[in-house]
Amino acid sequence: MRKNISIAGLCFAWLCANGAIWDAVQVFAWGRMFTGYAQTQNLAEAFRATFDPEKPCPICVTVATAKDFEQKQAPLPGESSSLEKLLLSFHTPAKLFFAPASIDWPAALASAGPSRTEPVPFPPPRV
Repeated sequence: MRKNISIAGLCFAWLCANGAIWDAVQVFAWGRMFTGYAQTQNLAEAFRATFDPEKPCPICVTVATAKDFEQKQAPLPGESSSLEKLLLSFHTPAKLFFAPASIDWPAALASAGPSRTEPVPFPPPRV
C-alpha cells in the first residue's frame, strides 16, 4: 500500500513538473463543454462545437494563457549560459584537512568503569 502511494505521488510530481497538469485541465474543460453541448444538440454537433477554436470556454482560455506564460518563462534549449559551465569546469574544490585522531584510549577505558587488576585464576573455579 505504501509503495503504491509513493509511486502515485511520484507520478503526480512528474506530471506537475512537465506541465501535463494543464493538459489534464484542458481535457476536463472539453468534457464539461461536450456534456453541456450534448444536452441541447446531437453528438456530432456537440463534438464540433466543443473543439471549435472560435468559441473557447473560460477554462480553455485560462489553460492557453498559462501554457503561454510557461513557454515564456522556460529557458530555450540553446540559451543556457555556457559561462557558468565554463566556470564550474575550472573550479577547484577546497582541500580537505583532517585533524589527527586523539589517542586517549586508556583514559576512555579508565573512565568507563573499574578494570580488573588481579590475575585471572587458572584453571577456572568449579562449583
